[in-house]
Amino acid sequence: MRRAAFLDRDGVINRKAPEGEYITRWEEMKILAGVPAAIAMLNHAGFHVIVVSNQRCVAKGLITSMELDSIHERLREGLVGCGARLDAIYYCPHEKQPVCTCRKPAPGMLLSAAADHEIDLGASWMIGDSEDDVIAGRAAGCRTALLDAGSAGERVRPDLVARSLLEAVHLITQRDGACAQADP
Repeated sequence: MRRAAFLDRDGVINRKAPEGEYITRWEEMKILAGVPAAIAMLNHAGFHVIVVSNQRCVAKGLITSMELDSIHERLREGLVGCGARLDAIYYCPHEKQPVCTCRKPAPGMLLSAAADHEIDLGASWMIGDSEDDVIAGRAAGCRTALLDAGSAGERVRPDLVARSLLEAVHLITQRDGACAQADP
């Protein structure tokens, strides 16, 4: 079984679109500082890196699944060029209602990825920028990290809080390294 780092996309890997707007073109994808280095660190530490993202823009008809797949392929290619690898990308294309099993805070994407990639969820992390990400991670049995969390702890408490993906990865690898060193 492998361990994974599940990453939300918008607000973790790339800059979020303004409230009520969506990223529908590659030109709108602005990768956040430190993200390639953070993903490369996760790769080097032996984590399977999997994106899990709600992409309601598909249900709204603002982008097709094929167009979204194209954006994701360019993201993967750009990261590889920086020495970082995404092992898989899962997204929920559904609207908020009716409720589905894949849209976070439901754990469906994480559970599907775990089954597809033989992931040990108890040894894995969900890293996101919303409490829905933390709820999904907890429901799947993962440890959780919340980024840039001015509202941390309103509904749930993550295992750690960080200002960026890079800071979260440093904390995770320090924790996991300390745990591995403590084992006989």
